Amino acid sequence: MSRAPVASFVEIRRALAEFPVADETARAEAAERDATLTKPPGSLGRLEQLAQWLAAWQGRHPPKLDRPRVAVFAGSHGVARRGVSAYPPEVTAQMVQNFVNGGAAINQLCIIADAELRVYEMAIEDPTEDFTERPAMDEASCARAIAYGMMAVEPGIDLLCVGEMGIGNTTAGAALSATLFGGNGAEWAGPGTGVAGAALARKVAVIDAGLARHRGQIADPLNALRCFGGQEMAAIVGAIIAARMAHVPVLLDGFVSTASAAVLHALAPGALDHCEVAHLSREPGHRRLVAALGKRPLLEFDMHLGEASGAALAIPLLRAAIACHTGMATFAEAGVSGPT
Repeated sequence: MSRAPVASFVEIRRALAEFPVADETARAEAAERDATLTKPPGSLGRLEQLAQWLAAWQGRHPPKLDRPRVAVFAGSHGVARRGVSAYPPEVTAQMVQNFVNGGAAINQLCIIADAELRVYEMAIEDPTEDFTERPAMDEASCARAIAYGMMAVEPGIDLLCVGEMGIGNTTAGAALSATLFGGNGAEWAGPGTGVAGAALARKVAVIDAGLARHRGQIADPLNALRCFGGQEMAAIVGAIIAARMAHVPVLLDGFVSTASAAVLHALAPGALDHCEVAHLSREPGHRRLVAALGKRPLLEFDMHLGEASGAALAIPLLRAAIACHTGMATFAEAGVSGPT
């Protein structure tokens, strides 16, 4: 992990208090144009809503998708040593190399979406602590990871897709979700990489042990993140913060990305208004999680891979929304009679 800006939980809370709001003028301009296009009002459904959402959060009309970025954050989890995954912990580093070599699903999806892929290694040689024994991170390391994630938002990008790689992180995501929204391991744990039977029961027990260990320390969402999360999850929080400050809309990937983002929802109402959930993961806790956030995923393809794969897959939907919004003729231009 390269050098990141200095940050603290105090500074992070200050940034939330300064979050910009949507550009309602740009949203209104998009809605006004929609009303003139050669179609019945609302007939393109969510495509119309997405064009207006992009305009509002990019702060311009018409919206554009000239430079979407897919950011995959990779981190190692100490709790993975508890046997909560079907794969050994070293797969995290091996998959990062696969991303670099162009051999993963996300590489192919970024090609077809014409999106820039960036992979951010979050000190994968240095796992977080096992959260059944102690907090996964101290405040300084958690804040540093958040600050590092902010670096993913550079001038010129107009959409950010966030995803992750980290063996054990669905366990971390389930524990974090249970802390933020209530419940226990059985209610939030899922198969993750493919565990079932005794292995899934072990995963549930690990989550419950972590919840019991940190019960007195996790009333604050940032403390919950440091107790259960991974560095890649903290970095996703930072990337979402930086995107909001830079007027860049965000597509969240699956369960772990959404659980990470939920920390911001718990800290400040409206903190995720610039985010859409790209797809509904097969990880069972994801449905419950998006409902708690009041979100409606764009796709439901039974995917549960991570890697920002669902977010990248949704980029063409946004391109379709913009193409219809900007390319369709108006009733006046086409010489078509409008509604009476």
